Amino acid sequence: MTTAARPLLTPAQTAAQLDAASDGLLARRAADGDERAFETLLRRHLSLMTAYATRLTSSRADASDAVQEASIAIWRELPTLTTPDAVRGWMMRIVSRKAFDLMRSRKPVSDVDDEAVVAQLPVTDAQDPARLAASADAMTNLRRALDALPSLQRQAWLLREVGGESYGEIAEHLGITQTAARGQLARARENLTREMEAWR
Repeated sequence: MTTAARPLLTPAQTAAQLDAASDGLLARRAADGDERAFETLLRRHLSLMTAYATRLTSSRADASDAVQEASIAIWRELPTLTTPDAVRGWMMRIVSRKAFDLMRSRKPVSDVDDEAVVAQLPVTDAQDPARLAASADAMTNLRRALDALPSLQRQAWLLREVGGESYGEIAEHLGITQTAARGQLARARENLTREMEAWR
């Protein structure tokens, strides 16, 4: 007895399925060599990766290079990822690693991207003009407050709050002790809170 062959999906149907897939599923498929799943995963997080790298390096040119290097590393290292559902944080850690590698290898170009946004708005906010305006104002104030922080504090905050890195990873990136990393992060949070409250 023969089984009926499953109908082949059109490219549009396949793309729609990938767009609807979770990060974890895309990561598992990409780890198995599915290039379209990898492209979908990368496209989904590219703007956040770029904004994160821009904030870390203060340079569009260096951020672009860091993201490009990170994308190659992510594709190569995906088969070693043991928790596919946590792929977003793992990708951000690779971006930070590549950004710091670049900063160590050359003096960054001064070209801060004022349009880079650290966090992406939920769809519900994007559909509500009042909430969109409030969120845009908050993001503008956050960018200004971050720019006013000393470099180590800003980098420590971004590595922890955006990249989800541990104190040990932050210390390694910044070339300081874990105790110093905790201190930089605590001061960054205090300064950001004070600045944000002053603009209310």
